[in-house]
Amino acid sequence: MILYGGKTYESSEQNRLLAELKERIPSILSAKPLSPEVVIDAVVKLRDDLLEGKFDDLLETLPQEMVGTYKKQAVSLLSKEHLHMKLRTELGNTDEYITDPVEGFSRIKVRKMPLGVLFHISAGNMDFLPAYSLAEGLMTGNINIVKLPSADNGLSLKLIMKLIEYRPELSDHVYIFDTPSTDIQGMRQMAELSNAISVWGSDMAIEAVRGLAPTGVKIIEWGQKLGFCYISKLSEVRDAGAELEGLAKHIAATKQLLCSSCQVIFIDTDDMIEVRSFAERFLPVLEKAANANASTEIGIRARDTLISYTQRLKACLGEEEKSGDVLRGRGVSVIISSDNSLELSPMMCNVLVKPLPRANTARMLYESRYHLQTAGLICPAEDRDELTEMLLNGGLIRVTKAADMSAYFPGESHDGDYALSRYMRTVNIEM
Repeated sequence: MILYGGKTYESSEQNRLLAELKERIPSILSAKPLSPEVVIDAVVKLRDDLLEGKFDDLLETLPQEMVGTYKKQAVSLLSKEHLHMKLRTELGNTDEYITDPVEGFSRIKVRKMPLGVLFHISAGNMDFLPAYSLAEGLMTGNINIVKLPSADNGLSLKLIMKLIEYRPELSDHVYIFDTPSTDIQGMRQMAELSNAISVWGSDMAIEAVRGLAPTGVKIIEWGQKLGFCYISKLSEVRDAGAELEGLAKHIAATKQLLCSSCQVIFIDTDDMIEVRSFAERFLPVLEKAANANASTEIGIRARDTLISYTQRLKACLGEEEKSGDVLRGRGVSVIISSDNSLELSPMMCNVLVKPLPRANTARMLYESRYHLQTAGLICPAEDRDELTEMLLNGGLIRVTKAADMSAYFPGESHDGDYALSRYMRTVNIEM
């Protein structure tokens, strides 16, 4: 299904609509830019209806425990106050101003404006990501072309249609396509219409986008990241048991599917006996958290089981470089490995545990520099500042408590950048 100019069309109409859009874009760009207040008003209306239960039928396909979490987050994060704070934080002062006089030079007028046309290529590992990415593009006044991920179940399209229903003037700035990633020609057509491509996904997906993007198109990458937990001097940590329970709950709740999820637990040691001792202690904690977070919905359980067993079969068939020394529990595993590398785990509550002496941390971080984002930290309070600086100096973007690795904090950046600032340009006019 395609959403074009506020109306829906069959996917077979894609080529015709893209050709028509090429003719339509110049007239939209020549008009007054879309006001962020229009977008905020539509998002707030969506929030209010969500909290009143008007979309409960659309959310039936999601795990019900997550629906409750999303509604709680929406109370604050989709409020008018928070959205205005997001604008201020990510864009700063957007008022037009004139530079101070400098002898021998003209003064200039400075203004922030939309990039023009944004092509969003969304990943399917986070609910509502296409709608969220679109909202950021709209708040910056851009025309938005969105390619839905193959895993999208139609929810994104329905929510976006609601935004347009609330504020019909958004329709000229929203074009949604369910184009499969195999349709290279269709994606190239969308890229050729754009000033910038905002791409979410794996290294392979980003490399593919670079290959189809025309020269001069700005590529805004939100690539695959790998989160990890770093544990130092666990025996000296106050309430270490609660810290480990928090980490286990994080792993169980996210199923390690997010960029911020814990894939590897690094222990500040070079002693493999200590690593094994930790793994044996953590296994029942992880098993308990996984059982508490297990979905009662048969479809979700089947998906999780399929992904988990696929990874195990790959290891058995030699498709994985190493399977490690595996401690298995009910629906979970802790995989002991002696190397220091950061890598993707089998996910679905199957976590890697490795040694990483503090002296070797800088090298590991440098070797992983393209995939760094979040580190959860468990250590004595007196060591926290030092270890935090060590991790940040090595390239980390976020350092959190282990339990909060995937938590959202109002005002935070994404992968070290503010999206809204990347979706705008600064223009200069000589006075």
